Amino acid sequence: MLPDLAPWRSSRDFRLLWCAGVITVFGSSLSFVALPLQLKELTGSTLAVGALGAVELVPLIVFGLYGGALADSFDRRRLVLWTEAALGLVSVLLLLNSLLPHPMVWPLYAAAAATSALTGLQRPALDAIVPRIVPHEQLAAAAALNALRRQIGTIAGPALAGGLLALAGLRWAYAVDAATFAISVLLALRLAPSPASHDAAKPSLRGIAEGARYAWSRKELLGTYAIDVLAMLFAFPLAIFPFLADDLDAPWALGLMYAALPAGSFLVSLTSGWTSRIHRQGRAIALAAAGWGLAVAAAGLLHDVWLVLLLLTVAGACDMISGIFRSAMWNQTIPDELRGRLAGIELLSYSAGPQLGQVRIGGMAALTSVRAAVSWGGLLCFAGVGLLALGLPKLMAYDARTDEHARRMRERRAAAGPPGGEGARDGEGAGPAPQTPDADPATA
Repeated sequence: MLPDLAPWRSSRDFRLLWCAGVITVFGSSLSFVALPLQLKELTGSTLAVGALGAVELVPLIVFGLYGGALADSFDRRRLVLWTEAALGLVSVLLLLNSLLPHPMVWPLYAAAAATSALTGLQRPALDAIVPRIVPHEQLAAAAALNALRRQIGTIAGPALAGGLLALAGLRWAYAVDAATFAISVLLALRLAPSPASHDAAKPSLRGIAEGARYAWSRKELLGTYAIDVLAMLFAFPLAIFPFLADDLDAPWALGLMYAALPAGSFLVSLTSGWTSRIHRQGRAIALAAAGWGLAVAAAGLLHDVWLVLLLLTVAGACDMISGIFRSAMWNQTIPDELRGRLAGIELLSYSAGPQLGQVRIGGMAALTSVRAAVSWGGLLCFAGVGLLALGLPKLMAYDARTDEHARRMRERRAAAGPPGGEGARDGEGAGPAPQTPDADPATA
């Protein structure tokens, strides 16, 4: 049941990425709570808070796809460094706005859009680095450890945010976020270079289309994207947590609500040793997404704040199970020369859904009520996942032991030799061997 620590032990660069990620996620979680709360205080509108998702969506789509093409064409480490520094600058601008006598609303939307664009540029490169420094047989363990890393930050961040916002105000949340970006940049500077293959083409619309065609040809991959988008579109409740806390007469529980989902994810990550022994990963994804929908629906129906927090924790656990197996399927089957572009598509699948979900739940809450928006969304998620499972036989039949793409990737990794572990500090194993430019290290 305990996490498999093999990637941590075998790769210095994985350890650096993991530590930098913990710090970044911790700081970003502070702003994640502070920004919608500040919008609520300035506007008092569920629609205004839900509109954050609409503002973030277009930059995420455009820059996510382009960021995937960049990750296949340029040094991935350099992309991570520059975007990390730019994200820190956005936090500084939020801090400056909060220090004004009368903070303005439009900078909050501008910051949300800029953060979305920079995340779209960064995440494909960040995802595509990991398979180059982690052995193929350790990719599922690496996905679980990366999930654990995110949950440590997203549990501690909202919990601290609640205290900071109550005691010191918004400005301290933004200030701590900016400081964490500075630390993560210093850690990322120690990473070995991760250059593109020697014959990699420049980023172009044709290259993006090539990645999209590959994704379309893999119906089991399309299934992972579709289920995640549907689950987040209908059952992503975070945008109206400030209003749900008020509806439950428990404004003190706002930070706990934001922490409950990652707490459930953390429990799964902390006991993730069993995930490496699950091979029918498509079925696990569908079952976990259905569980997410049911838990969110039940949370919208109950009036006891502690039961709501418990159900949100269960929902977070289901979401993490789905996420681990989605990552494992992607990492085990996608070749390195396409990994950045497919990571861009993946970014859209697990990020565009929440952005659209914020708009959906904010608008529905304005038309009906906060509780109805939460509970009906969860029920629609459950029904939609059932329909997708019936219509996606390749996803439900996927088996990592026998799938032709997974088998081909194992053979490529074996032929290319072990990835750079401790040797990666000197640049060894930072990229595919020149004589086998298509040999993957796939992605986390």
